Amino acid sequence: MFSETDGSRKTIGDVDVLFHDGLYHLFHLVLPNHDFIAHAVSTDAINWRRVSNALFIGDPGSWDDLMLWTMHVSPDPHQPGRWRMFYTGLSRRDQGRYQRLGMAISDDLYHWKKSPVHWQDHRGPKDPSRVKEAVRRSRRDVADCLHAEFDSESCLPLEPDSRYYESSLSEGRHWVSFRDPFYYHDGEHGWLLAAGRVKEGPIVRRGCVALMKEVAPHHFEAQPALHHPRLYDDVEVPNLIYFDDDYYLIGSIREDAKIRYWHTKKIGDPWQSYHDNVLLAQGNYAGRVCRDDHGWLLWNFYSMNLTDRTAENLMPPPKRLVRSNSGLLRAVTFEGIDDYLRESIDCRCIHSLIEDVGPQIQVCRVGGGHLDLACESGFQAFVFDGTLDCFRFQAKLEMQGLGKCGIVFRLDPETRDGYYLSLDILKGVAQLRAWGTGADGSGEHMMTFRSLQTGFWYSKSRSEASIQLLAFGSYLELSVDGRVVLSLADQTFDTGQLGIYLEAAEVRVSEVELDRLASPRQTDDHLASG
Repeated sequence: MFSETDGSRKTIGDVDVLFHDGLYHLFHLVLPNHDFIAHAVSTDAINWRRVSNALFIGDPGSWDDLMLWTMHVSPDPHQPGRWRMFYTGLSRRDQGRYQRLGMAISDDLYHWKKSPVHWQDHRGPKDPSRVKEAVRRSRRDVADCLHAEFDSESCLPLEPDSRYYESSLSEGRHWVSFRDPFYYHDGEHGWLLAAGRVKEGPIVRRGCVALMKEVAPHHFEAQPALHHPRLYDDVEVPNLIYFDDDYYLIGSIREDAKIRYWHTKKIGDPWQSYHDNVLLAQGNYAGRVCRDDHGWLLWNFYSMNLTDRTAENLMPPPKRLVRSNSGLLRAVTFEGIDDYLRESIDCRCIHSLIEDVGPQIQVCRVGGGHLDLACESGFQAFVFDGTLDCFRFQAKLEMQGLGKCGIVFRLDPETRDGYYLSLDILKGVAQLRAWGTGADGSGEHMMTFRSLQTGFWYSKSRSEASIQLLAFGSYLELSVDGRVVLSLADQTFDTGQLGIYLEAAEVRVSEVELDRLASPRQTDDHLASG
C-alpha cells in the first residue's frame, strides 16, 4: 500500500503506471498541494521506492505555475527510446479555473524536460524598470522539469476547442474542464483523450471524453467528443485499450466514486454499456491502465475518507484485467499476491464462536471434504482455530434455504469486534462493515458500526458462490467467482479469528483453502518517507 505521511497532510492523488524493462514506473500527484509529480519504481508492483520527482509547477508567470494535475506517460511514436508525459496544468493568471494540457519528454523516464509552449508571461506591464529587469534576469533560458521554452509555433498548452467543448469561464460551471490526458496510438494515428465537457445540455450532464488527433509530431487538432454518455458531470481519467478485438473506454465517475467502462467493436461506432459496467466499487478512483508481460493491469488510488479525497488515500495492489466470453471486462486478483503465500492452515479445526447456544439449534459437521454448518435461530459464527492477520481464504458456499450468511475476520472472540462481511448469495450483494465497541461510558455511541464498501455480482446460480477473501495489511479484497467485487483499505482491525457466520441458515462449505500470507514489507506510508 502507498500513502503519504499523516503529519505532512500530504496524500497520494491520481496515478499513472508504465512498465518498461522489468520495472514498473509509478507517477502520481501529491495532494493537496499539487506542486510536483512524484516518481517511484518497483519490480513486483507491490513494494515501491521513491526516486527523484519527475515534474514541478512552473516558475511564476508560466501556464502551469499554480498546480499540476493528472498525467499519462507513453512511448514517443516519432522517436524510439524517448518518452512523452502529457499532463494537466493550472495557472495563477486565471486562478486555476482553466485547465490546460502540456507535455514533457524524457530519454530515460527519470529526467524530464517540459516541451515548448506558446504561452508568454505578460505580468506587470506597469512595473518599474528595475522590477521588469529582475523578472527578466530570473527567467530560466533552458528547458528542464520546471521551465518550458517559448515557441510561437507550438500548439501547447492545449486548450478546449470552442466548436466542440466548453471553453470559456462564462459557460457551464464557470470553470473549464480539460484535464487527465491519455495518449493512444492505433498503429497508424495518434490520439489524445481528455476529460472535457460538451457545450449543450443540462450543466451537470455534459461530461465527455474529449478527443484530439496528432496531425504532425507533437501537434494536435481538436475532434468531436469520443464519447458523451449524457449522464455525468465529468468522465475523469479516461483510458482507451484494445483487448481481444474490442475497444474499451474506461473512466472514473465523481458522482459515485466508481470506475466504469464502455465498449465498441470499432472506433466511430456508438459506445455501449453492459448491464454491469462497474470495474471497481466505490472509493476506488482515477483508474489507469498499463500493459506488462502478462497483460493489462488496472491501477487506482483508494480514498478511506469519502468526504475528503485530499486526505487518507492509498494505492492498493493492481488488478489484472480479463475479458469474459461474452465480452465483459473484469478485474481479478493480481497474481503477485501469490509471492506472499506462506503456510497452509488445517481447515478441519473449526468450532462455534458462541458456546452457550443449545446443540438443538446449531450444526457443525466436518467430513467428506466439506463443512456442513447450520444455525436455526439468531447469530452464530464457526471460526477456525488460531488468529490471523494476513491471509487468503478460498471456499465454495452452497446455501440451503433463504437464511443469511457471511464471513467474520480479524475478530476478537471476547468482544466479537471485527470485520463482518455479509454475503447475499441470492441477490449477489456483498457488504463489508467494521463493527466494534466504543469507549466505556460513551452511552449510545458505545456501539460502533461503519459500512466500508458494497459490491455486486451476478451468477446464474442463486444458491452458491466461490469466494476468495484477501487480508493483506490494511488492504482487503473479496472476489466472487473469480471477479473482484470489493477492494478497499481499512486500519480498524489488524488481527483476530476468521470464520463463517450464519443467521437462521444452513450452508455447505467446500473446496476450502486457508493460507497465511506474509505481511507487506512496507508500511502504508513508506513511499512518503523513503
